[in-house]
Amino acid sequence: MNKADRLNQELIFLSTKNFFQINDLISEFQISKRTALRDISELEQMGLSFYVENGRYGGYHLVNQELLVPVIFNLDEVNAIFFAIKALSQLSATPFEKSYKHIYDKLMATLPKHQQDYVAKMQKAVSYYRIPSITAPNFLSIILKSVIDQKVLNITYNQHHRSQQQIQVFNLLYRNGIWFCDAYNIQTKKWATYRCDCIERCQINAQVKDTYGHSELKQFKENYENTYHNIKFQCHLTPLGRELFQKNNYPNMHLKEEGNQIYLYGGYNQDEFDYMVEYLITLGQNVTIDYPTELKQAYLNELRKIIAKY
Repeated sequence: MNKADRLNQELIFLSTKNFFQINDLISEFQISKRTALRDISELEQMGLSFYVENGRYGGYHLVNQELLVPVIFNLDEVNAIFFAIKALSQLSATPFEKSYKHIYDKLMATLPKHQQDYVAKMQKAVSYYRIPSITAPNFLSIILKSVIDQKVLNITYNQHHRSQQQIQVFNLLYRNGIWFCDAYNIQTKKWATYRCDCIERCQINAQVKDTYGHSELKQFKENYENTYHNIKFQCHLTPLGRELFQKNNYPNMHLKEEGNQIYLYGGYNQDEFDYMVEYLITLGQNVTIDYPTELKQAYLNELRKIIAKY
């Protein structure tokens, strides 16, 4: 580990402490006493504030743990940060009000000229495929805040019909151009996945104080997945079918290989039947349905409809 990396790691190591002794650095980073003393001096110059207590049980007392000290990144780490920002900037909508372009420009301005030039070259050398949002949801920041603060939301939801609901959201997820959220409906006591673009009104309910914790919501989600998808299915996949599945799949679907055979298996609810057929159609000749018979027959009927158009 070079010196700059070691100093960064030492800052992180000390960030959770109120007090440390020189032997803490020696044992944690496998360095000599002389090196540890030099590092402590440099950490102080970087902004780490402490006072020294002498004596057998003395050491270094941190004065202000909330003090922001500079963290030094090497060029590879800088490139990785800008790579991630550029990739995220391709999303048409995010839960954050500040644009990634604003963050990108702000970070770029902190770099010396030679690093700015290198980052710019790296950005030009990498292409990003953009999956545009099919529709633009309006309440991602509110939904994210409700997840973090464990608050209930009052929403107007309009997918198949308009309804007023109270939900507590577990998480946000982005799939194929659409933002979704997993949530527990407080009124019906049921778990569901909501399309965020179908939420017409969204407001945090400050009156409801007794909400569920993250672990409780996670258990609701697991119970739902274990009981709701009660119709078992299995299909054979070709190698290309496996690749298509890996690019686009859902939590109720799983992959396994036995010998030379590739299987897609899992469960679905009868309410999801039509969507299951639509999904399997996208795999084309790369899927063969083993069971259930109802799913196989519906798949064949859909193929006949497609053929009839020609």
